[in-house]
Amino acid sequence: MLIDNHGRPVNYLRLAITDRCNLRCLYCMPEQGLQWLPRKELLTYEEIMKLLKVFSNLGITKLRFTGGEPFLRKDFMSLVENVFAEKLFSSISITTNGTLMLPHIPRLKALGIHSINLSLDTLDKDRFIQMTRRDDFDTVMQTLYTLLDHGINTKLNAIIMEGKNEEDIFSLVALTRDLPLDVRFIEEMPFNGKGLGSGIKWNFKTIIDEVKKQYPTLTKLTDERHSTSFNYHIPGHAGNVGVIAAYSRSFCGTCNRIRLTPRGTIKTCLYDEGGIDLKAMLRSGMSPVALSREILNAVHHRERNGFDVENQRRAHPVSESMATIGG
Repeated sequence: MLIDNHGRPVNYLRLAITDRCNLRCLYCMPEQGLQWLPRKELLTYEEIMKLLKVFSNLGITKLRFTGGEPFLRKDFMSLVENVFAEKLFSSISITTNGTLMLPHIPRLKALGIHSINLSLDTLDKDRFIQMTRRDDFDTVMQTLYTLLDHGINTKLNAIIMEGKNEEDIFSLVALTRDLPLDVRFIEEMPFNGKGLGSGIKWNFKTIIDEVKKQYPTLTKLTDERHSTSFNYHIPGHAGNVGVIAAYSRSFCGTCNRIRLTPRGTIKTCLYDEGGIDLKAMLRSGMSPVALSREILNAVHHRERNGFDVENQRRAHPVSESMATIGG
């Protein structure tokens, strides 16, 4: 197992296979989108498979595909099929905006997908259009219900933004009454192309306080050791509620994750500025053993938390789009 320099086990890889996205969410990128990476800058599927074998041999047991929107990349399901066939990981999951995955749900169920994280910030169609700058609400809702119909473990992720969708807190929580669904509110982060400035109103405490106004019996659950969310249950509800303190960064002490960006760069923290370019090393002919040493070196030089990481990059404050990182 990988152990970092602070004694934390690292067994979870979040792999962003593309920076492209078909939505333009307010909290992620400018309305005009980004300057997308040329295809040659992306890891090829063959390169991804080579690196996944290296990570697996180092002790990574959990894999999550992210983007951008992973289903935008051509033949993404072929990659998923190959990863399952290699039996490299005990848990394989996907984070998606739900606009393109609908026809693939039966196959994902058959493969044994561990979970799907579905981004949905509002249950109001007009607000959905305002927040994503696209009209895909009906498709995303159909995807949500189809996932549940297939018995796939589904987590709904919602970013709460001041002046945009506060009123959706209660309607999203209400979904857990009848649906076996984890609704998780995520603090707004500065990964939007411009940064956040002075901070946020809707942190994990204010979100939970708001939920308790309507659901005073909200009960704290025992969180798993490496959970990024504070999890709660409302008695009588089929699902659960959680808050991910991504801006407050209160889960750093048990962080077990590393990220591989669409460029093939390792990030040992969501807030760091960059890292080791595995793509360049792979294309130079570096052996799996040498690649393993580079990954170990990165893991053995992690900062203690996201605040320490951010403090080291004051010359370049956090403002990049989440799509370029892999959430």
